[in-house]
Amino acid sequence: MDKIYVVYWSQTGNTEVMAEAVGQGIRESGREAETLTVSQITTDTLKEAQAFALGCPAMGDEVLEESEMEPFMEQLDPMISGKQIGLFGSYGWGNGQWMREWQDRVMADGAVVAGGEGVIAQEMPDEDVLAACRNLGRTLATV
Repeated sequence: MDKIYVVYWSQTGNTEVMAEAVGQGIRESGREAETLTVSQITTDTLKEAQAFALGCPAMGDEVLEESEMEPFMEQLDPMISGKQIGLFGSYGWGNGQWMREWQDRVMADGAVVAGGEGVIAQEMPDEDVLAACRNLGRTLATV
């Protein structure tokens, strides 16, 4: 499969901007990227994918968004072993605990976190974060 999916949930637009940068990095590497909100895709679409990216901001008490992204992850958990998954998202407060827990969850499911860790931004991503997102896309494109 040549297409790499970038799936995200965004409330304020910060994580959406990051998703677009991940997609840009994939395309810069000569691969096709499809950037979709979590409501626009099913987990079945990702079954055969060897690599994809997931983005979600920290919500509430530093957790994944609970009405769409968390149920999506619950469906993905049993099917991601052996896959390369890029993680990214933004937060408004806290210290990134939601991302550390998400990374641990993905690794416990048997997947590899692309780049070794998720890309996070406090509020609107700056150019350094966007560069890290593009780099994440490039990493996924090598799988």
